[in-house]
Amino acid sequence: MSRRDIYVAVVIAALCAVALLSVGQAEPATDSGSDALLAFTQTPRRPGNLLARVGIVGRSAEGRKIGMRQSGDPAWSGEVLVFGCIHGDECAAEGIRPSSPLTAGCPDPGSDVYVVPNLNPDGEVRGSRLNGRGVDLNRNFPAGWRPIGERGDPQHSGPRPFSEPETRLAAEIVRQLRPEVTIWFHQYGGERPFVRAWGRSTAAAREYAALAQLPFRALPWPDGTAPNWQNHRFPGTSSFVVELPPGPLAKGLGTRLGDALVRLGREVSED
Repeated sequence: MSRRDIYVAVVIAALCAVALLSVGQAEPATDSGSDALLAFTQTPRRPGNLLARVGIVGRSAEGRKIGMRQSGDPAWSGEVLVFGCIHGDECAAEGIRPSSPLTAGCPDPGSDVYVVPNLNPDGEVRGSRLNGRGVDLNRNFPAGWRPIGERGDPQHSGPRPFSEPETRLAAEIVRQLRPEVTIWFHQYGGERPFVRAWGRSTAAAREYAALAQLPFRALPWPDGTAPNWQNHRFPGTSSFVVELPPGPLAKGLGTRLGDALVRLGREVSED
């Protein structure tokens, strides 16, 4: 590490310490309509939100709050958006944060990363893949949507695309933010984590996989999925999936994933 890197890390650590001293005094922002959905990310810098901000951006089908954390500098033109949980029984990544040795463990002022920890709090409460109305949110997006199953079935796609408040919220966040990259975290039955993508999002997915030291797999998207919708709706952006193994997120893996978010955030902010 160069003297410059050491100096930057020390400065960031000092700023982070100041922010943490008063973070408990700051109240999270609340949603007040679609136009104000991301307004909390633009608030003036002050102790407590110097490098990170927290807001409530929506509610689930059963009225539970859905929050968002913004880390870094929103002045950057390239953003990274992360959804930590969309299936309620796959929420190991809801605590993931962009953090790196590059920033002494603090939010990175050289990137702009937004994290929605849990898009499906109703499902998590029930320990269910589905939302509070028995719909698989990752089959409820318009790209390739088709009727699948009935309410309560494991992959029920809902009565129509965007029938669920959670998927409409996710789409509105993407529309307003226009992130360069969106990452969706899932869990599956295998033992090894990997990054998956198809088509136009493959390059960005491969880059994140390399940064996180994970294997990459090219796999077609199922019908009605969030990444497929964004990749078609907003050409030039990339949305892909990270599949994690069952159970809690291992500390070492979580560290690599958070570090990769910072590094990817810096890459897209420089474009």
